[in-house]
Amino acid sequence: MKITVIGCGRWGSCIAWYLDRLGHDVSLYGRSSSENMKRLIEERKNEYIVLPDSLTLTSDIKSVNHSDTIVISINAQGLRALCGELRALDIRGKTFVLCMKGIENTTCKRLSEVVSEELPENQVAVWLGPGHVEEFYKGIQNCMVIDSDNAAVKSALIDAFSGGIIRFYYGADLVGNEIGAAAKNVIGVAAGMLDGLGMTSLKGALMSRGAREIARLIKACGGNELSAYGLCHLGDYQATVFSEYSHNRAFGECCVKGEDFGKLAEGYYTVPALIKMADEYSVELPICRAVYDVLYLGVKPGIALMQLFDRSQKLEF
Repeated sequence: MKITVIGCGRWGSCIAWYLDRLGHDVSLYGRSSSENMKRLIEERKNEYIVLPDSLTLTSDIKSVNHSDTIVISINAQGLRALCGELRALDIRGKTFVLCMKGIENTTCKRLSEVVSEELPENQVAVWLGPGHVEEFYKGIQNCMVIDSDNAAVKSALIDAFSGGIIRFYYGADLVGNEIGAAAKNVIGVAAGMLDGLGMTSLKGALMSRGAREIARLIKACGGNELSAYGLCHLGDYQATVFSEYSHNRAFGECCVKGEDFGKLAEGYYTVPALIKMADEYSVELPICRAVYDVLYLGVKPGIALMQLFDRSQKLEF
């Protein structure tokens, strides 16, 4: 399979490395202005891995025309702009695989919806689930999910992408998987805030109640609420809520401590969209709203936590 991976950050470069080692013809695209790409071209390595010579590096966006499958791993809020660049190339008949987790915060649309709108004559799939590049490079295995509205595309991708370190499952709920994957980053930010407050023992309750409120949102949006308890959301909690490698958890902790994190934390950009969706569908998202209040309204983390504890008593389910 001829594949172009768009995005030369830590996850994009890991995906390219992984697919190359499976024997695919892989190109990794990054903008010439990107510091990550400059280093990869000059040294063929980043802070995590040395890339093999078999993997092609390019800053020519037109290279996607030579691939059957285009894997995208960039900032979720930049996806529509990227699609505009690709649309100018008159791309048709490709399969786009989104290895990114977020909701477009200006429209509250899922990322597969963005691609389908902008590049309608192509197929779209998502590749989601737990795992960190630091562990994949060490050969530590994990389970992930691939989903698409096109069953044949989904099956072909799982056959082509399965290898020794990733076991893929067939997704059966594109709506739920995308919302769940995006929302887990917000729960990760909340987990970091608990760490910053010295209240790590509350993470068990955070995981349980966080999954429950996202299940409600998924159901309201037309998905299967059980997806919140699958690999896209609850299954990704260890990597997001506890891991030292989690950007979202680290961002939340830095936020509480008044420190600058300085790296991308998708949960920060996702939570406004979740709050808009909660209001539109009349769904209670108390944890997500508490994170939003802290990040965007300036509420003190300790006060936001007490507001959660002061909510009226109710049944667990």
